[in-house]
Amino acid sequence: MPLPDRAEPDDTELLSAARDGDEAALERLLERHQERIFRFGMRMCKHEEDARDVVQETLLALARGVRDFRGESSLATWLYAVARSHCIKKRRVSKFAPPVEAASMEEVAQVAAPGAAPDDEVETRRALEELERALGELEPEHREVLLLRDVEGLTAPEVAHVVGISVEAVKSRLHRARGALRARLTAGPRAPALPAASPCPDIAELYSRHLEGDIGPDACAELERHVAACPRCKGVCTGLERSLRLCRSAPRIPVPPAIQRSIRVALRDLLRPTSP
Repeated sequence: MPLPDRAEPDDTELLSAARDGDEAALERLLERHQERIFRFGMRMCKHEEDARDVVQETLLALARGVRDFRGESSLATWLYAVARSHCIKKRRVSKFAPPVEAASMEEVAQVAAPGAAPDDEVETRRALEELERALGELEPEHREVLLLRDVEGLTAPEVAHVVGISVEAVKSRLHRARGALRARLTAGPRAPALPAASPCPDIAELYSRHLEGDIGPDACAELERHVAACPRCKGVCTGLERSLRLCRSAPRIPVPPAIQRSIRVALRDLLRPTSP
């Protein structure tokens, strides 16, 4: 089936053409998704070399199995699931590897706010470096759900499909991950603890559940009243909101040209007809 005339066909159209043997459609499909898989690999594996292997193996898995992909999930969700399995393998091999070098995080932050005023640019870069450091300190099972949900923007059911657990388990991990990230990103003195009529709830988890739409209107109203009267809990909610804003504005991580060339060479080798 030939591709439609419009400039940018969607994944379904590219997949259909690729199944029919259109190599150009397959290459466009791989180019479209390579950056998101690379940045997921970078933030999960924390090493460019490992991320290179993850993105290459993931895209080649699609190239090999494009005719068998039946769309039970979105293509992006399927790719994240494949990439995650490769990240787990890399983590087992590189269990004691050092964290990402600071220079790599600076390169990530440099693409965040082109054209910003110098002071704003410095502050943005500092915040994004702080975010990358805090993400790297999370437990892998917490980091992956937070990356998929709050950085990559998947829905909770899609994250559950990628990770292979229930939606309820995803949300439980997500609430803990958000709280842990907020704690690592919170700067400055803590608000003084004031006497309260009743003990404070686990406000970070409760507010995270509110953001997911998992508490009813009565509980939501009670939450708002408590936060309005409790400076400590208000500070926690403010910190959580800040950490989520940072996640949603986390910069892209461009695939280095050398890795792009490596992927193209591997794809050509895969598609090259074998001699009889």
